[in-house]
Amino acid sequence: MTDKTKTNVTDKANEPFLADKQPNALDIPTTPLARVHSSQKHAYLSDGYAQSGAAQPYIDNQPASLAVEAAVAIVINGIHYAVLMASPNQLEYLAVGFLFSEGLIQHSHELLDWEVTPLIDISSYRQFAQDLDADSNEPATFEQISEQLQDYDVYVVELVLSQRCHQRIQAQRRQLAGRTGCGMCGITGLTQALPDLSSYSQRRLPHTPQSHSTKRAAIPSLEYLLDMRQKVDALQHTHQLTGAVHAAATIHEQQLYLFEDVGRHNALDKLIGWQLRQKREVSCVLMTSRLSIELVQKSIRSDIPWLVGMSAPTSTAVRVAERYGLGVAGFLRNDRVTYYSNYLNT
Repeated sequence: MTDKTKTNVTDKANEPFLADKQPNALDIPTTPLARVHSSQKHAYLSDGYAQSGAAQPYIDNQPASLAVEAAVAIVINGIHYAVLMASPNQLEYLAVGFLFSEGLIQHSHELLDWEVTPLIDISSYRQFAQDLDADSNEPATFEQISEQLQDYDVYVVELVLSQRCHQRIQAQRRQLAGRTGCGMCGITGLTQALPDLSSYSQRRLPHTPQSHSTKRAAIPSLEYLLDMRQKVDALQHTHQLTGAVHAAATIHEQQLYLFEDVGRHNALDKLIGWQLRQKREVSCVLMTSRLSIELVQKSIRSDIPWLVGMSAPTSTAVRVAERYGLGVAGFLRNDRVTYYSNYLNT
């Protein structure tokens, strides 16, 4: 397996945040996770009034650290499958978790090889386009794209999957234009957006006529969750720097594993990809965001017993979680949490 994007980085925002990080690991960031931009802050101060009594804003020119949002093209066995807008680190985990959530792989060993390539200039884009489509090599097109891509960080994640997975891809092939705030962008058809997840819940929980489960995972205690949140707050460095990224985190063998991304669904996909690649069992996942339906669907598919958010879940998310035996909690604050499913008869 290869990764063309490894570089030395010194910015604190560039540090990977896997707790079990080892030298020469696969997901060394390739570009800053945050960049400094000029900005001008306008604010009213308590003593900022002119003699006329009109409020006078205080103006401060200062540098601002902003989160990097990169376009990540997922290419599977030569097929351009999806484009995700994501933070440009841990891209192997992101790709594996995304493919698992899409139902294209069921086990991590179905990923045979992978390669991450940054598109940094016109020649790299030309090579990428030639690899996908030999007929698209038009100079005018490349000149336009060269100007267009100047404002973007672009990465190509090329994956080689098993033949069985390739057949699934051909059956489901589509173009997906990902957006930061939506985990379902580009999905066509209600059966894809609203899938039947019963086969996933039945793998771990017995089915009865009254409920999809008679045996539920132990409820995470308030003490456990508050300790987990405290650790997340301390380690979420990119969010501390930019205020613009979400995190998905879990505790395994008393060690916190944290994955940050500009998209909450991407952060969870990174955690799921790590779970698959490292063959770890996860009992509880904490999200720094609200809990929407796509996060619940991903958790059910990944056999995650409990999904906890720092904000609220949606009604649809809770209804689906109840049907398939997923524990959901939200509004995790400094001294409280609210459980929405699987909190009775545990």
